[in-house]
Amino acid sequence: MERSTWLIQMRRTIAERYDTIWAPIYDNDWGATIAPTHQRMYTRFLELTPPGAWILDAACGTGKYWPLILDSGRVVFGLDQSGEMLSRAKAKYPQGAIAKLGMQEMSFWGAFDGAACIDAMEFIFPEDWPRVLGNFYRALKPAAPFYFTVELAEVDALTQAYQDGLAAAHPLVYGEWLEGFSYHYYPALDQVRQWLAAAGFSILEETSGDEYQHYLVQKIG
Repeated sequence: MERSTWLIQMRRTIAERYDTIWAPIYDNDWGATIAPTHQRMYTRFLELTPPGAWILDAACGTGKYWPLILDSGRVVFGLDQSGEMLSRAKAKYPQGAIAKLGMQEMSFWGAFDGAACIDAMEFIFPEDWPRVLGNFYRALKPAAPFYFTVELAEVDALTQAYQDGLAAAHPLVYGEWLEGFSYHYYPALDQVRQWLAAAGFSILEETSGDEYQHYLVQKIG
């Protein structure tokens, strides 16, 4: 199968699995507790935005981080490509605005005082990273902050997963991990930094914690 066709099918499968499998159980299994590093970095991110700020929460899921936004006096706009995840976020926090939209399709221009994407960039294919970062850049006001995480994996395990995927005739690039219908992409951190610079972001803080690399960056200009 050509990679372009495989990517379309994989993205559709990811969205369908979130609608049918993960949405009904997400809050009970993962939604109750925010990990310490995530909590600290999200708080720092919000502190960089003005009171009443309009915050874009991309791949917001069921609104796990919305209490942090709303309790701080900010306004949340959540988007996700899973309609079922979004409906649960809206049911819990009706004051939040939502849109069923993937990060690849974002087309906002200077609309937000800050943006966050937590524990979701691992579902972005390597070809789409520059596009997605560019979409975030355009969505933000000048000098606005952007906080996102990159999932980490051990090199040996990642290499084995890549070799297993190729043996199963999947058109993978290194860093992609396919287990059943579960897809994750683990980019090299130097590559992430290069993509950020090319998109027009400067890094304010980068740290590791709770199985993720955390990036707090700022739009240049």
